[in-house]
Amino acid sequence: MLNKILKIVLIAPVLMTGVFVSDASSQEKQMKPNMHQLTSESTAKKVNNDIPSGGSELRIPGAIRKHSIGLGLGQTFLRSDFHDEGTDKITPDLYYNYSASYSFDFMANLHWSKHSYLNQDVTVKGLALAIKAKVFQFDAFSPFFLGGFGFYLPQAHRTVGGVRTETREQLVFGMNLGGGVELRLNDEFTVGVIAHYHDPFDVRQENAPDLEGSYMKLLIMGMYTFN
Repeated sequence: MLNKILKIVLIAPVLMTGVFVSDASSQEKQMKPNMHQLTSESTAKKVNNDIPSGGSELRIPGAIRKHSIGLGLGQTFLRSDFHDEGTDKITPDLYYNYSASYSFDFMANLHWSKHSYLNQDVTVKGLALAIKAKVFQFDAFSPFFLGGFGFYLPQAHRTVGGVRTETREQLVFGMNLGGGVELRLNDEFTVGVIAHYHDPFDVRQENAPDLEGSYMKLLIMGMYTFN
């Protein structure tokens, strides 16, 4: 009797271990798909549907190596001597843009406007060249900053000592800074707003104070893109 009990005690763990191993093996076979299931078309479709869509679908990359021309229309705000001899007004600007990369563009701005006040006036002409850096791009929307140098030809008719005089006309260097946002409507058209600051270097006069001043432009802009 004692021998039978000892045999049962010794054999029981072995039998239970075998049962557990067999049960685990059967569950693993049920959970683990075979090679045919993994490579089947239905499984591939299911896996593709289960993968969440990435953020790349929310981003529309801008085109590169494209030329764009555009027109800006808005207010020109005069500062310093320019403000003393003319009034702020709505003016047009011409823009050219070349997309050198996804983050940086080359931009050129050409403008000309005449501002009058009483018996005085000031004329600002400029060709501003700048590098435009896109801060980020979400969908078709992109804020940007720009900065560079340019060539300016300011001239004024002003009153000096009670006498109306004309300043000496001279081409000078200058700097420009700006920022704005743009929205790409499609492959050809883009709209946006831009604040563009221009600061020509002073024009020295022979028998009168130097002509110095700067101006800021706040514009609504539309661009047409082509190859």
